[in-house]
Amino acid sequence: MQAVPVTAEKPTILVVDDTPENLMLISDLLRKDFNVKVANNGQRALVLATTGVVPHLVLLDVMMPGMDGYEVCRQLKSDPVTRIIPVVFLTAMGAAEDERKAMEVGAGNFLTKPVSPSKLMDIIKAHLPMAAKPN
Repeated sequence: MQAVPVTAEKPTILVVDDTPENLMLISDLLRKDFNVKVANNGQRALVLATTGVVPHLVLLDVMMPGMDGYEVCRQLKSDPVTRIIPVVFLTAMGAAEDERKAMEVGAGNFLTKPVSPSKLMDIIKAHLPMAAKPN
């Protein structure tokens, strides 16, 4: 996967997943319309969210080694710099309890994999205007 330069013209999306194939698939889908940052673990996601260009949206997996997606979201929402960033969980976990927990920690949406590219793009576009609004 090659790095894509970050520009001010396109919104930036941070994609967080510990599976390289998922990172590549989602990045390839998004890079035409968005700047894409990728992280393969929760700790890296927190660093990328607070350095350089702050992302306009985070696509976040739940199951990752070390720090899970719930904790990443919890920390993003507790930081004044990142609290307004919409977080969309994109995960293989599909139980109602998983979705409830995601919403409790501050997620704006919860999608189960596999998700159609058109549905993912619709959800992203629905959340992007929210990123510019202060809390």
